[in-house]
Amino acid sequence: MSTSRWVSASMPYLAPREREQRDAWSAEAAALGRRGSQRIVHAGEVRAPAEVARLFDVPDGEPVVVRRRLILLDDEPNELTDTYYPVAIARGTPLAGAAKIRGGAVTLLGELGHVGALIREDVTADLPDEQEREALRLASTEPVLRLTRLTLDGDDKPIQVDRMVMPAQRQQLRYEIRIG
Repeated sequence: MSTSRWVSASMPYLAPREREQRDAWSAEAAALGRRGSQRIVHAGEVRAPAEVARLFDVPDGEPVVVRRRLILLDDEPNELTDTYYPVAIARGTPLAGAAKIRGGAVTLLGELGHVGALIREDVTADLPDEQEREALRLASTEPVLRLTRLTLDGDDKPIQVDRMVMPAQRQQLRYEIRIG
């Protein structure tokens, strides 16, 4: 398994792309001469976990749509990502299915009239649970970063929640903030 560190910036994942463009992950990896891919391990309606319910401001257990993915870098596990959407936005759309979305989910959200205007990210470090350890091929003592991203539209309504788990020793998160 590769031990190289991946430098990740959030900005490319927040703006809609053209339909004929690759998704942001594949494009970012290709620009660095690497191969980024993903495997959707589940898509559909689930009961909202407590944290997701709180961020969407709905009761615990309220139905939401989730896309659970294993993110691969050069065919090696790099990240686990669960992306949640309110059912009012995603039910009956490709967001609720397991097929690849041309241009990525953010592009489809934009086409559906839901464009992110404000992003909030929280990052914590922790040890992985057994499932995470297996999926990411980690030892029990290797820590992970947990990144939770809330995307709000121009009316401050939540349209997407991402919950990511990444091997800490293989990641560097980069934040660029322009003021004014």
